Amino acid sequence: MWEAKLDPDVISYSAGISACEKGEQWQPALALLSETREAKLDPNVISYNAGISACEKGEQWQRALALLSEMWEAKLDPDVISYSAGISACEKGEQWQPALALLSEMREAKLDPNVISYNAGISACEKGEQWQRALALLSEMREAKLELDVISYNVGRSWIPTSSATALGSARARRASSGSRWIPTSSATTLGSARARRASSGSGRLRC
Repeated sequence: MWEAKLDPDVISYSAGISACEKGEQWQPALALLSETREAKLDPNVISYNAGISACEKGEQWQRALALLSEMWEAKLDPDVISYSAGISACEKGEQWQPALALLSEMREAKLDPNVISYNAGISACEKGEQWQRALALLSEMREAKLELDVISYNVGRSWIPTSSATALGSARARRASSGSRWIPTSSATTLGSARARRASSGSGRLRC
């Protein structure tokens, strides 16, 4: 296109970023995102989602969170795909706290986490040896009437202590009797702290 003196548009760049994402090439994907801005074009949700997914596949969780921050600053609303890719990136980076913070942020944005979102969160808890939080997420999936798949079950069964005979069933019973909803203690996490700062200062969303 450049040799033909044609100017690529947002669709062109987004397609290129998606191609890099599918090829698991996070560096060219981010380079194309930067080039989009240099061309005075505004990346859209599709562009960012492809970039976040590329970072997830490249195990670049901090860059994935940075792209989510850029979306907020550009006044673009991340969708379920954006968040799920971000959570998966945190899971691959063994960062359970930011992963759960993103799940919480999804609910605040009135978005319903899907099976992919929850599975990534559960896997992040597995890697962080947070089995109680993983059980809470499994309970939430059931309450949301999401079907637990092989990944959900296998992660839940692979490392939950055998001494927790109450396991998932009791967790669900406690939640039902108390009427409470489990919220991750993410105040110490990057995203949680950023939300607190944003609320006090009235500034935009997190910049990683």
